Amino acid sequence: MSTAPFVIQPRLTAVALTYRNLDLVADLILPRLRVDSPQFKWSKYTLADGFTIPDTRVGRKSGTNQIDWTASEQADAVVDYGLEDAIPNFDILAAQASQAVQGVQPIDPEIRSAQLLEDLVQLDRENRVATLMTTLGTYPSANRTTLSGTSQWSDFSNSDPVQAILTALDVPVMRPNVLWMGQAVWTKFRSHPKVTAAIVSMGGNASVGGSVVSREAVAALFELDEVIIGKSFLNSAKPGQTASLARTWGKHAGLIYRSPNLVAPTNNITFGFTAQWGDKVAGTIADAPNVGLRGGRIIRVGESVKEVVAASDVSYFFQNAVA
Repeated sequence: MSTAPFVIQPRLTAVALTYRNLDLVADLILPRLRVDSPQFKWSKYTLADGFTIPDTRVGRKSGTNQIDWTASEQADAVVDYGLEDAIPNFDILAAQASQAVQGVQPIDPEIRSAQLLEDLVQLDRENRVATLMTTLGTYPSANRTTLSGTSQWSDFSNSDPVQAILTALDVPVMRPNVLWMGQAVWTKFRSHPKVTAAIVSMGGNASVGGSVVSREAVAALFELDEVIIGKSFLNSAKPGQTASLARTWGKHAGLIYRSPNLVAPTNNITFGFTAQWGDKVAGTIADAPNVGLRGGRIIRVGESVKEVVAASDVSYFFQNAVA
């Protein structure tokens, strides 16, 4: 039996592996990719190599022309992210007593704590990914635009989001296959007259009296694999102050190429990925003497990951897509 102070609990680890807030989309934007060690490497190729045509002619007795790839190996490392919570033995004993007296299954304080901790760890990851995806510097200057006034998609009379996206799809060196946007953008976009009209004209279904469209219909309109909507909120107020909730993904939208066959950080092109080392961790530090009168347990949940933008050239960003 292990004598280590931190013991991984299978039932708590199962919570960390399965508990998921459906409003979080970070894993869809930057899919997880397992790496073999905390330090990992990925290949970054020079854009020109894949588009410069060399001399392929071969003379009857001459040698075949050779080319040099200018890929650079990028060294990186995962970062540990985690939280812990102290549970007094008083709470654990009270839950057990409730079960004995009332004959009902009580809330397991440890499982409840692990669920809350996992939710917060993943919300932090969601915010990291959203911040990365909504920062202008993430994208090449030719692959981004800031909308304002009549060009914003909340202006139903003057803006044309259909043409804006069709134009943007032709800018990256590989055509994006995923459209993402914050919920504030989606609310306006899905009811924009030019969006609904375009879908109806191609035989699609604009539901609810013809006023809104589905993500599936939008994906079909632009020939995309998926439309992803960031719905989550976060509290922007400092601890102790009244909560001030804001949309994690703001009022922005973007396009990315996400490889459907991402199995290693060196084998194909994809906008980005999340390197994950090992499994998510959830466990306890038992016999914590300074927790309450009767001591207690420390619940810890976390993971080792690193979000990587590997090929920003296969993306496009709309800053301030709606007012």
